Amino acid sequence: MPLSKFIFRPGIMREGTDYDNEGGWFDGNLVRFKSGRAEKIGGWRKDSVNTFIGTCRELSSWVTLDGSKYLGLGTHKKYFIQDGDVYFDITPLRLTTGANEISFAATNQSNILTITDTAHGAVQGDFVTYSGCASLGGSGLISAAVLNQEYEIATVTSANVYTILAKDTSGNSVSANGNDTGNGQGTVVGKYQINIGLDNYVQSTGWGAGLWGGGTFGSATALSFVNQLRLWSADNFGEDLVSCARNGGIFYWDVSAKTLGTDRAVLLSGITGANQVPTVGLQVITSETDRHLIVLGADPLSGDTRTGVIDPMLIAFSDQENSLEFEAKTTNTAGSLRLSAGSTIVGSVKARQEILIWTDTALYSMQFIGSPFTFGLNLINNNTGLIAPNAAVTSPAGVYWMGYDSFYSYNGSVQKIPCSVLSYVFDNLNVSQSYKTVAFTNNKFNEVGWFYVSSDSTEIDKYVSYNYAEKSWSYGTLSRTAWLDSGTVNFPRATSSSYLYEHEFGYDDDGSPMTNVFIESSDFDIGDGEQFAFISKIIPDLRFVSNSSGGAVNMVLKTRDSPGDTLATNSTSVITSTTSESFVRARARQATVRIESDDDDVSSNTSTGWRLGATRLDVRPDGRR
Repeated sequence: MPLSKFIFRPGIMREGTDYDNEGGWFDGNLVRFKSGRAEKIGGWRKDSVNTFIGTCRELSSWVTLDGSKYLGLGTHKKYFIQDGDVYFDITPLRLTTGANEISFAATNQSNILTITDTAHGAVQGDFVTYSGCASLGGSGLISAAVLNQEYEIATVTSANVYTILAKDTSGNSVSANGNDTGNGQGTVVGKYQINIGLDNYVQSTGWGAGLWGGGTFGSATALSFVNQLRLWSADNFGEDLVSCARNGGIFYWDVSAKTLGTDRAVLLSGITGANQVPTVGLQVITSETDRHLIVLGADPLSGDTRTGVIDPMLIAFSDQENSLEFEAKTTNTAGSLRLSAGSTIVGSVKARQEILIWTDTALYSMQFIGSPFTFGLNLINNNTGLIAPNAAVTSPAGVYWMGYDSFYSYNGSVQKIPCSVLSYVFDNLNVSQSYKTVAFTNNKFNEVGWFYVSSDSTEIDKYVSYNYAEKSWSYGTLSRTAWLDSGTVNFPRATSSSYLYEHEFGYDDDGSPMTNVFIESSDFDIGDGEQFAFISKIIPDLRFVSNSSGGAVNMVLKTRDSPGDTLATNSTSVITSTTSESFVRARARQATVRIESDDDDVSSNTSTGWRLGATRLDVRPDGRR
């Protein structure tokens, strides 16, 4: 019998029908394309058994002058620096009370403690650390050790009152008894961390967004810490870390002056010597070659003082080599620029000798030009926006980003990228949570991509990937809220569910086999379906990686007689490294081939990767009926 070789085009195609895409791939999950062939993606493992608090949406890494490697993680509740496998909390403080400003009240048989602190400014979920507390009762259970620790605020009763849930130093719940009648004594000090941000995006700007009666009639409500999705940006000024809680403060952590586990980041504007430093912003970024600190969406000046209210189109930049000097003088290079196209700055990335800045409608290039203007702005495109602050990324092949309805690249000019899965992504996008979208690079495989929230979810659950060297697309199901490519770290890092993961490590899901890994072809036929085809044998061409002796996949043959029919599974063959051929019996006008390595079906795929070659089928015409 004649054998037919089936070599499918690289990339998944979903813009047409599966029959229209004959000779290509129509569906897949956790599969990439390399040298034109489909293969299982690399696996992942937890970087540490330790967890961090909150949903991380920002990762940054750097190396200090003494060679120490640090990793910064910004979550919607805190900011951490990872050193080794420990996450050190450097979340800035917004308020430290004086002694005798805080009092506690306990209720017998309850773990709820009521705290009174006039004008505390806290919101539910905020963190506060108490010190100087005494036991609430001589033989009570609410001891000084119970009180003198960090607490997450459970409820906010009023502007002056909130509650916490008492716990021991191991985190176990503690309930008061009848002897807990004290108030903590007059030496109590509370240190409140900055207000947490939201874990879900809420559209809350514009008229009517604030509390009833707040502001003047018809005025827009200012963005605040508590009504915005918490997105951090971070960069290095020298070896020090500069971070910005979007729509919030700008903070500084001095590597040489701070101690991990003891010191927190501080407001940049509060450091001794700071002059006209923005107090709030949308994003921070450094211009590395010329050494300027740049604040996007800075608060403007009123006289010599910053207003504390974000101007979403204002760019402020420091003096060269001085992150604390923002006053424009004839003797320095500090200053400001304001964009005109759009209504708000969305995001920015560093490119070759320029910084690209997106508003909601336009793309600008910001370049250092020297005295007297310091920076120049060039409007590159007035018809392309950025779907989310973290949806752009720089790769060796240029800058890539996700717009509101397309994908784009920039390497001297803006290009819309032809996308074979465009409708699949944008027709199934949760637009209300699109601000969570995060771009990623995986330079080892010439990939850029985006993790996004599908229409069936409120949190990131999908990804789409583009191989810019081979111009092929793939997609899949995977929840990753932040990503950092290898460089200062050996493996790409990503976050999910309060864990940090190393990617491209083996072929497992954190020690367990990956599930639902598959690639499925479009329909193929004989002579455009004029005749039935009879398939009697499959000769697989597949290479196993890592666990080559124990690897196995399922090769599934599906058939139907017309494009409108439902595909029916005709046969499932288990393919191992020793499988030379598999006999089947199928008769239909159209057929598809699916390769899958789901642990539910194949128990021996632990630690195993695979790569497809040119599968052959014994197929012949079988009449016209």
